[in-house]
Amino acid sequence: MPTADTRFSVLSEDFAADPYRYFAGLRERAPVLHEPAIDSYFLSRHRDVRRVLTDHAAFSTAPLQVRAEPVMRGPVLAQMTGAEHTAKRKIVVRSFSGRALQDQVRAVRANAAELLAPFLPLGRVDLVNDLGRPLAVRVTLDVLGLDRRDRELVAGWHAGVAEFITSITLTPERRRHCLDSAEQLEAYLRPVIQERRRRPGDDLISQLCGAEYDGVALTDREVTALVLNVLVAATEPADKTLALLFKHLIDHPEQLAAVRREPALLAAAIAETLRYTPPVQLIPRRAEQDVAFAGTTVPAGATVFCLIGAANRDPEAFAAPDTFDLHRPDLGAARSFTAAAQHLAFGAGLHQCVGAAFAKAEIETVAAMLLPLLDQVRHSPGTRYRESGLYTRGPVALPLEFTPVPGGLPPS
Repeated sequence: MPTADTRFSVLSEDFAADPYRYFAGLRERAPVLHEPAIDSYFLSRHRDVRRVLTDHAAFSTAPLQVRAEPVMRGPVLAQMTGAEHTAKRKIVVRSFSGRALQDQVRAVRANAAELLAPFLPLGRVDLVNDLGRPLAVRVTLDVLGLDRRDRELVAGWHAGVAEFITSITLTPERRRHCLDSAEQLEAYLRPVIQERRRRPGDDLISQLCGAEYDGVALTDREVTALVLNVLVAATEPADKTLALLFKHLIDHPEQLAAVRREPALLAAAIAETLRYTPPVQLIPRRAEQDVAFAGTTVPAGATVFCLIGAANRDPEAFAAPDTFDLHRPDLGAARSFTAAAQHLAFGAGLHQCVGAAFAKAEIETVAAMLLPLLDQVRHSPGTRYRESGLYTRGPVALPLEFTPVPGGLPPS
C-alpha cells in the first residue's frame, strides 16, 4: 500500500474521504500528530493506542464531560471509576447476557425478518438504509422496552445525540439542534422511567429503575444517562458493521464461499471486519501527566485521540494488515469480542464497549439469516460506494442485488 504524505490535517476533506490511505504514513512519520486547530494529539500506532486505553491513571475519560455528558444528561459509564463503574456496568452487562441475550436474539430475528420481507421477492436491498440502520434502532428499543410506535421519534433524537458525540467540531446551529434532541429525548424518557418504577417489567429500563448503588436507588437522571449510553452503544457499531461485513465478503468471493460452506467461520468474518474497518474510529482521552510517545511529549491536560482504524492496521500487530483475511492466525476470533481482543474496535481495558457481546450476537444472527437468502449476492450495478464519518465511520448506503430464493424467509 502506498505511503501517504502526512502534511495534512486529520480534519481535512481529503482525510475524511478516505482515512485509510493516510494511516501508514501517520504511523511511520507522524505517530503523534498535533492538530493545532483543536489543540489535540492523534495517535496511530497499535502499541501507543493500547497504552492510552489501558493506562487509566495516566489517561482519563475527562473529555467525555464535554463530548458526551451534555447530551447524555449525566455521566456515562466510560466516565466512572472504581465501585460505581463496577456496579453500574454490571447492571447493564446483565441485561445483555444469559437468558436476556437469548430473548434479544429472538427479537433481532423477528425484527430483521419483518424488515427484509418486502425486499426478498424484489432481489434487491440497501443493507444500510433498508435493514441495518432501522434494525439497530428497533432492536435497541426492544431491549429498553420502549414503544415501537415511537421508533421514528426516538431515531431522530438519537441521531442528534450521536452527532454531538461524534463530531469534532459543531456549528452553533448544529450544537443547538443536538442539545434540543437530547432534551426532547430526556423529556420522553421521564414518564417512562416513572412508570417503570411503579410497574417494572423485564426490560432494561425496569432493571435500572430497580437497581441500587451504594444502597441507594439510581436517580431518574442516572437512569436516563445509562439509557442513552445503551442507546448509542448498541446502535452505532451494529448498523455499520453488518453492511461492512457483507461488502468485504462480496469483494472477496472466495471468503464469502468459505463462510457459506462453513457457517462457523462467520464469527471470524465479523471479527476481521471490526479489525479492518472499525465502526468507531476515534476514542478520546485526556493526558493526566506529561507522557512521551515516539520522542514526542504530550503535555498534561492535552486531549489525545486514539486512531482505532490506524492502530488496527499496524503491521507490528497484524501481518499484511491492509488485507481482509478472515483466516488470519493473528486475529484470535474467539477472543475478539472480549477485553482480550487483539484488535481495538471495542476499545480496551476498563472501558471496553459494554455492548460488545450484544453487537456480536446481533450481527451474527442477522448475517446467518441473510447468507442463505441472498443467493448470488452482488453490488448493484452503477452504484458508487462511499463511506462517511470521522469519529464513527460506515457506508452511506450498500445497494445489493441477489437471486431470490424460493420460499423466502423460513417460519420463525
